[in-house]
Amino acid sequence: MVDFMGMMKKATELQSKMQAMQAELEAVEVEGVSGGGVVKVTLSGKGDLKAVKIDDTLMKPEEKEILEDLLVTAHADARKKSESVMAEKMKGLTGGLPLPPGLKLPFG
Repeated sequence: MVDFMGMMKKATELQSKMQAMQAELEAVEVEGVSGGGVVKVTLSGKGDLKAVKIDDTLMKPEEKEILEDLLVTAHADARKKSESVMAEKMKGLTGGLPLPPGLKLPFG
């Protein structure tokens, strides 16, 4: 027989832990870089763009397209790092709860 009360208790615990993790992820920052470090993008652990830093050497009108490409690359790098942080935290959070494979829980 399935222990529904036990599953409900674990689900409630999981919800509480997820709320705490969301606050923690908002405080975490990851930095993506491109162009050998001349462009840096900072994201929150939830993937929100926090800052963009551009080295002064790139501030030439004729290199505008290069700068735009470097920004996209730096953002992708930071986003990948952010997703890795989230995945690692979720792995520890859901360890005791039997969830279907591939289930993605919301982060609000």
